[in-house]
Amino acid sequence: MKLKQRIVLLAILLVIFIFTKVFLIDNLDTSAANREDQRAFHRMMAGLRVELVPKLDHTLQSPWEIAAQWVVPREVYPEETPELGAIMHAMATKKIIKADVGYKGTQLKALLILEGGQKVVFKPKRYNRDYVVEGEPYAGYDRHNAEVAAFHLDRILGFRRAPLVVGRFVNLRTEIKPVATEQLLSTFLTVGNNTCFYGKCYYCRETEPACADGDTMEGSVTLWLPDVWPLQKHRHPWGRTYREGKLARWEYDESYCDAVKKTSPYDSGPRLLDIIDTAVFDYLIGNADRHHYESFQDDEGASMLILLDNAKSFGNPSLDERSILAPLYQCCIIRVSTWNRLNYLKNGVLKSALKSAMAHDPISPVLSDPHLGAMDQRLLSILATVKQCTDQFGMDTVLVEDRMPLSHL
Repeated sequence: MKLKQRIVLLAILLVIFIFTKVFLIDNLDTSAANREDQRAFHRMMAGLRVELVPKLDHTLQSPWEIAAQWVVPREVYPEETPELGAIMHAMATKKIIKADVGYKGTQLKALLILEGGQKVVFKPKRYNRDYVVEGEPYAGYDRHNAEVAAFHLDRILGFRRAPLVVGRFVNLRTEIKPVATEQLLSTFLTVGNNTCFYGKCYYCRETEPACADGDTMEGSVTLWLPDVWPLQKHRHPWGRTYREGKLARWEYDESYCDAVKKTSPYDSGPRLLDIIDTAVFDYLIGNADRHHYESFQDDEGASMLILLDNAKSFGNPSLDERSILAPLYQCCIIRVSTWNRLNYLKNGVLKSALKSAMAHDPISPVLSDPHLGAMDQRLLSILATVKQCTDQFGMDTVLVEDRMPLSHL
């Protein structure tokens, strides 16, 4: 064989070797990542049921100190949380030492300080479980039980970006009024035999108070994030205008995602993929009201998108608001880990997992069966949307690897 032919043959063999090696490494990496996703799913399922227990036997720290130490830029709580039951028990039972009107916002809430100095946000019950909120997908009052369900869905999806939430019953006469500020106390009234309050907020009205059953009010309490992690508010790029006849750009421009990708913080880092994860999360719970979102301050786009204020969810189980998925079907990208987790939750697993996760909550049953069933159906719609993307652009383009090492040191 001539020298030239030998060189050509060696070059061809070298190219084949390089491509084979790269292909094998890529497949090994992908396979290893998928196996880790599967192991993470099984760990989540094994620790899904959280029993509210009163003691932390293995530590002298308070539940509030433990929860504060959990928070890092990309997680509100870690994957393994043996202390979660004790923290949620404290949230549901610790003595209320101060009660005030809620922080600024559009919906009724109260800011409570529990024994030990921990702040929590209390959202009162407004609807029975089987009540269906008609009208726009963002219509109606906040749903306290939606906050509880959304927190547990966050656990199930493996996002770990929602503050801790638990249901709680409070006696307005004996637990709230004696420690209430004058500003909150001035909004109390009696309707029939029921104690009520209407608080201070944009839509709060004396004619629309939240009322207890006698003196006992059902609600949810959300753990306040530590003050050492100040929040920064951002306008959601896929937010609605909330004005009849006026569309946001994303509602008529199918290439809108291309424009978003050119603006900070969506042009680099994890934020755009967080937006996609949040669209999946919001579609499952029926939340069409995420017009803004929060991250940690001075994060340069590296902080997670924190899943705060999920109470405009679970309003109508028959309404699947597809526009919530606009970030997904316009950008056609999704994390591999999210895609894997969604597939593990098919065939009724999601409904069963969420029901199990919420079984020990003080206000259980948290959701009606129609809402649980609706989530399983919406999951199928999400998977079908991703498949449309992969059919059009290919798996390698749509499924994005984004695994960031996390530290709780």
